This record gives sequence, C-alpha cells and structure tokens, in this order.
Amino acid sequence: MTGSRYLIRSRGHRVLIECGLFQGYKHLRDRNRVAFQVSPANIDAVVLTHAHLDHTGYVPALVRDGFNGPVYATPGTAELCSLLLPDSGYLQEEEARYADRTASSTHHPPVPLYTAEDAVRSLNSFRTQGFDSPFSLPGGIDATFLPAGHILGAAQVHLKLGGRTIHFTGDLGRTHDPLMYPPRDLEPVDVLVTESTYGNRAHPAGNPETELGEIISRVAKRRGVIMIAAFAVGRAETVLLHLSRLLARNAIPSIPIYLNSPMAIDASGMYQRHREEHRLKQHEFESMYKVATPVRSADESKLLNLRGGPMIIISASGMLTGGRILHHLAAYGPDRRNAIILSGYQAGGTRGASLAAGEKHLRIYGQDVEIGAEVIQMEGLSAHADSDELIQWMKTASQAPAMTYVTHGESDAADTLRARIKRQLGWKARVPEHLETISLEHPS
Repeated sequence: MTGSRYLIRSRGHRVLIECGLFQGYKHLRDRNRVAFQVSPANIDAVVLTHAHLDHTGYVPALVRDGFNGPVYATPGTAELCSLLLPDSGYLQEEEARYADRTASSTHHPPVPLYTAEDAVRSLNSFRTQGFDSPFSLPGGIDATFLPAGHILGAAQVHLKLGGRTIHFTGDLGRTHDPLMYPPRDLEPVDVLVTESTYGNRAHPAGNPETELGEIISRVAKRRGVIMIAAFAVGRAETVLLHLSRLLARNAIPSIPIYLNSPMAIDASGMYQRHREEHRLKQHEFESMYKVATPVRSADESKLLNLRGGPMIIISASGMLTGGRILHHLAAYGPDRRNAIILSGYQAGGTRGASLAAGEKHLRIYGQDVEIGAEVIQMEGLSAHADSDELIQWMKTASQAPAMTYVTHGESDAADTLRARIKRQLGWKARVPEHLETISLEHPS
C-alpha cells in the first residue's frame, strides 16, 4: 500500500524513514487523519528516499504537530519537495473548500489535512545529504543515500546500527529507463525492506515510444484530443522525451502539444541542475522541452477546454486524483474521438484505477462524467522496477539478508513478490502487518 512510514527505535531515540501520505482506497486515506502513532515531538529525525507524496506528503503535518528535528534528503529530493509539498497543501485546502460548498463532508466545517502555509514552513526542516556521503543520525545510526533511479533525487537508504545493517529500497527505478540511470546494486545487508509496487507483474515487452506514437497517430487522424495523465515529476519528462524523439523522426503528426503542469515546468530546471543523475544529453534536454507549449495560468488551462482537437495535453495527476487533468476529462472525456492515456501504475481506489478497469463514469467535482473516450493504460511508461527487475536487483547481493520485509505495495503485489523471493532466491521473506513491531537483532 502507499503511505510508507518506518519508525526505528535505537538507544532511546526515534528516527522515521519515509513520511508518506496514504492514497487510494478511502479506508487507507482515512489513516492520514489518525493521530501519529508516536508524538511528533518525540521523533528525532526523518529520512526521505524521494519526493513523491506517498513517501513525503505527511511531513507538513508532522512538523505542524510538533516535530522539530531535521528532515534528511538528497538535494534533488529537497528541491522537488519545495514544489510538491506546497502544492499538496494547496490541493488539501481546495478539497476542504469544495467539501464545505457542497456539504459533502462529515466534518463541520471540513478542514484540510494541512495547508500550503504548513507545507512551506516544513521546508525549513530539510537538510540535504549527497549520495555516497555517510551521515550520522540520533541513536548511533549511520546512514548513506545510494542511487535508486526512478526520479530525480531518488535514493535507497542504507543504515548501520548496533552492529547490524538495514536497507530500505525506497522506490526502485527501471534497469533501462530512458531518463534515469538504473539503481545501485544491493550490497550485503542483514535486513532488507523492499517496495513491491509492481511485485505481481512485468512491464510490457514492447517499445512504449512506438506504442505512444501509434496512439497519437490514430487519435490525431480522427481529430481527437489525447489527454496524457502524467505525474508532474518524472513521468512528464519521460513523455516529453518520447514525443521529441517521435517528432524528430516524423513518426507522429505535428499537432499542438501542451504541458499543462506548472510543477512539471518548474521541475525542468531541477533536472538541468542535476544532470549527473540522468541519461539526457544537453541537446536532448533542450529538444524535449521545446516540443510542448507550457501552460501556467488557470485561464490558459481553461482555454484548452474550448480549443478542441487534434492536440495533446500532458497534465497531472498521474492517477487522476486531482489537478488540472480532471477539468480536461470533464470537457473531453465524453467524446469517443478523444483518448485518455494513463501513464503507468494506478493505485486501487483512484479514478485512474477505475478507468483502467473499464469504468465508464467518473465522479468529478460533484458531477458524474460519462467517459466515451478511448482509455489506454501504458504501463511501459512506468518509472518503477517491475517484478522481474526487482528480483534481478536482489540477485546482485553477494549473500542473502537474514530477512526481507516486503512493503509498499497492494496486497496481491506484495504477497506475489514475497513468494518469488522465497522460491527463486531462497531468501526468508514476508509481508509485515500495518503497525507491526520487529526486532532488528532477531528479525523474523
């Protein structure tokens, strides 16, 4: 499941690895409203693997509620959080205002989980650490960030404490991702805590760039609108890269392309500043950002809904949980000439997962919107390692961990990966329960 948080107790101190928001099904989202299991004031430090909200999105609430220690992250993660966290707070406020207007909340008045102001204030807690540079945490813990691929700044976290080593994967990237380098190999560890987002499936064998080109050509021929739901950080860049390459070899028609995501636009400078983390050469970087017209203002975004096709709109959020993409779905979703591309994993309980499962109606801003548009889920665009890639990555370790804990995945994905680890690697592995306590000295 999403919403990773791991609390480590060592020598009377508490360190939190990850501080994510629960997303997807309502019973999971409701956990965000439950008081934190430990008083935030009693947590000494937080360590983040990367900037996506299911790993960082609870930080503003933790700081607001009394946490006053450092939040450690790589420079890339800290920069991206300066975009993602305030935006998350703004969306929380928007949702509360909407619930108040429509009387659709059981709370009177409805309140956001946290505000944009809370998020901005929490950024003062961030402390940056580079890759491969050990740093000390309270409780006699030594930590090191190791490259994880996936998105800018993404890290694995390697900890040493009490003579033991524990390794958190965060979200691992793909071996042959077009944008990011692959994750660093796994060194010997006593305890491994792995993600399992794609633990029960493999990415399609075909070329996603070719598939994307075929979709665009098909929909453009019928003068349709192609709406690409892409995470503003990471996925939008991958989509732009594919589009620039398709256009360069005349594999798609030259139709208007709009990047309707201020966050993705702002993130472009961050990718430029951290060129050592990704594969792009300068000319590729420049080309991919020239293919799309940036859309910043809300008025410009609304005008796109009057324009009609053929055109391509790239907009967030990637799972249709909020953002400007919803307005485009309301405007263009009913028309069968149009297409909706879901660019990767769709967590259960999200609008994206509903569409991927064949749902023909979506609830958007209090209205039921009929979906007549063609829906395509392109899992080949995902920045997550799939089940095969996770197993191959684990095989790089020279010896088996004493225990592998399979986390951060839906139930079937986590259990399928657990079974593969035991069957194919011969390692001890299990899926821990929510709020379970384990002993690092005697992991079981």
